Amino acid sequence: MASGALSVEESSASAVLNSRPLFTNGTLGQASLATTSSSAAEDSALQTLNVDEDQDSAIGGMSVVTTTMSLNASVYDFLEENGRTYHRYKQGSWATTSVYTEMDRLDLQHQLWLLTLNDELHLAPIKNPQHVLDIGTGTGIWAIEFATKHSSSQVIGNDLSPIQPTYIPSNCTFELDDVEDPWSYSHPFDYIHGRALATSFQDIRSVITSAFTSLSPGGYLELQDGALPMRSIDSSLSGTSLDLWQHLTISAAAKLGKSWDAVHTYVQFMEEAGFVDVVETHFQWPTSTWAKGERVKLLGRYWQEDLNRGLEAISMAALTRAGGMSKEEVLELTGRARRDVFDKNIHAYMPVVVVYGRKPALNEVSIR
Repeated sequence: MASGALSVEESSASAVLNSRPLFTNGTLGQASLATTSSSAAEDSALQTLNVDEDQDSAIGGMSVVTTTMSLNASVYDFLEENGRTYHRYKQGSWATTSVYTEMDRLDLQHQLWLLTLNDELHLAPIKNPQHVLDIGTGTGIWAIEFATKHSSSQVIGNDLSPIQPTYIPSNCTFELDDVEDPWSYSHPFDYIHGRALATSFQDIRSVITSAFTSLSPGGYLELQDGALPMRSIDSSLSGTSLDLWQHLTISAAAKLGKSWDAVHTYVQFMEEAGFVDVVETHFQWPTSTWAKGERVKLLGRYWQEDLNRGLEAISMAALTRAGGMSKEEVLELTGRARRDVFDKNIHAYMPVVVVYGRKPALNEVSIR
């Protein structure tokens, strides 16, 4: 089988959501040095998705100062709006639902990322980083797993919401922080990781610059993200409620200063900040089990469930604050979009991109 091709489903055995089949390099992703445009690299990789005509197939230590808050009782006082819960710290700065209503979905999404990345937590070629930072850590599941696998690393996870567990590895800590504020960590990091941060920031360029400044020479920054709008391999997404939902959400988020396709700027901003050896890798998450191949079906099943649980969480704040819609109108729209998520005749997918780059060593000259 040629590299990059997706295999026909090999088994009718039922797959479950906690499965983690390993992917061989090149099967579902295409990596390139960031000399190829995002659209060109992505379009090449997208040719690997094919419709499965057999729809009966199975699967359905460090201290910080000034900008960082300790997790005291006051920050657990969350805001409620339109029946959904949001963090109070830096309220309004996050365009999606936060805290407890999202925790299960975020942990499910962690499994989706593991499936995508061949059961790895990262693509950057790091070895044994001493100091690690996970920005926008969410439930903290990535930071906890990384700390567990790398017992010699000191891992910090920061977020605007204090939803992380209290029983954690001794080499892992969590802090309430806004990474768009000036960074003031007392030690540089060897590896900085950020995932699913597309609508987190007003100015992703400044966050990338702060990360570059806060890295040790030779350290890596890695950003992993999906992008709206979702696309389809044919015209089946056009005119659907799911398509309407995503375009209304994109428009409303933009009015709030948030970009759903920020991932396509990561390469440029990382190179401008001074990173070298910048690599981007493209993946696709089918919206359901419509695509051919058991492994791709499992990816689709995960992303389908993520969307099923997350349509309202992703869009409620943006659509009611900036989209001119009422809570009831959003619920009606997301209900129709949810039905589309389970329609195998809609051959849609989420573009997903992982970008990492290295801060040059002290004696290294960057050639651009």
